[in-house]
Amino acid sequence: IHNMPVEPTEETLSFYVVFTCAFLKPDSVDTYLSGICHQLEPYFPTIRQMRKSPIVHRTLQGCMRLHGSPVSRKRALTLDDLAIVIAHTDHNSYNDCLFLAMILTGFFALLRLGEMTFPDDKSLHNWRKITRRSSVSVSDISYQFLLPAHKADRFFEGNIVIVTKRQFAHNPLCHFDHYLRLRDARFPLASPLWITSEGRVPTRSFFTRKLATFFDKGIAGQSMRAGGATSLAEHGVAPALIQ
Repeated sequence: IHNMPVEPTEETLSFYVVFTCAFLKPDSVDTYLSGICHQLEPYFPTIRQMRKSPIVHRTLQGCMRLHGSPVSRKRALTLDDLAIVIAHTDHNSYNDCLFLAMILTGFFALLRLGEMTFPDDKSLHNWRKITRRSSVSVSDISYQFLLPAHKADRFFEGNIVIVTKRQFAHNPLCHFDHYLRLRDARFPLASPLWITSEGRVPTRSFFTRKLATFFDKGIAGQSMRAGGATSLAEHGVAPALIQ
């Protein structure tokens, strides 16, 4: 309808990108363009070379800048945020103490939320990724446990997580020790380290619901690890050690 030649060229592919990006997200257009190349390749063998041409590549980049969706990131937790959680935690509530121990451990050990919780979808539960109570060791200056194989563990050997007593303005050890005593009194034979008052491994929604009682939607599960890394950088820890 636009009086374009039937045989594709670099220019027509570029025009297609500009036209389609007016109605669809550039990421989707990029995917559609790959599908079009796959369908037309038997008839036009050079179409993939055209797809990779500088003009098509730059057109896609320009459309992504013009029409792309902004990246939405959650705010990183801070030491002041942790102070709010500590001050308003009901230390007589088992689940509140569990949440406090989890958020402090996740922050200072740079753990992902998925490394301490189960997904909400039961079909995705994997007991091999659960931290065991038997791996925990507590001393006067630190506590440690074995984090089983996770997505960043290339050799599936697990990692020893060590959290020291003094972490700038906070002492995660005393809160972890308090939770551990409550947990062992209530569930002495249970295997998971992190366990709710109902005797279940906490889910992601359990943690985020607790988090929502302290902060707005700008704080989420990923804020914990990001906040810990940011805090270390602000206190002069070398990037190589943070990684």
